[in-house]
Amino acid sequence: MTELDEIDRRILRALQQDATQSASQLGRRFDLSQPATWRRIKRLEEAGAIAGRRLVLDREKLGFGVTVFLGVKLVAKGRVSLEDFERAVSAIREVQTVEHVLGLYDYRLRVVATDLADFERVLRRRIMTLPGVGNVEANVLLTEERRPGPL
Repeated sequence: MTELDEIDRRILRALQQDATQSASQLGRRFDLSQPATWRRIKRLEEAGAIAGRRLVLDREKLGFGVTVFLGVKLVAKGRVSLEDFERAVSAIREVQTVEHVLGLYDYRLRVVATDLADFERVLRRRIMTLPGVGNVEANVLLTEERRPGPL
């Protein structure tokens, strides 16, 4: 585990809110020089505390009005069937995340679609035909609140 001081934690919190902030912006905010802030960010990246940065798209504005979480239970759980399922489900563009989980289901998928009819098409024609798929449970997302991480 990486040793974090309070300034590191402040920098991480700020980057969680807006990862586009420059080292000079963060430095001014936390009373550090740009080089000192850059070195801290670089150290946090090298230590793995910052695993990456990503662009967050507005799904609705891009035409994806429905998000559904699917619990998928496989009929057979051999090593080959897990890899086959993961490879096949990852190729479906509407599937945003694939999480191998412990519990009632083997996988949790986040699926986006233009509307419920489109989701039904994706479910019937793409997901239910994947290798090893058994039971599936769908939960439609109504609202989503983004909460900051554990810092």
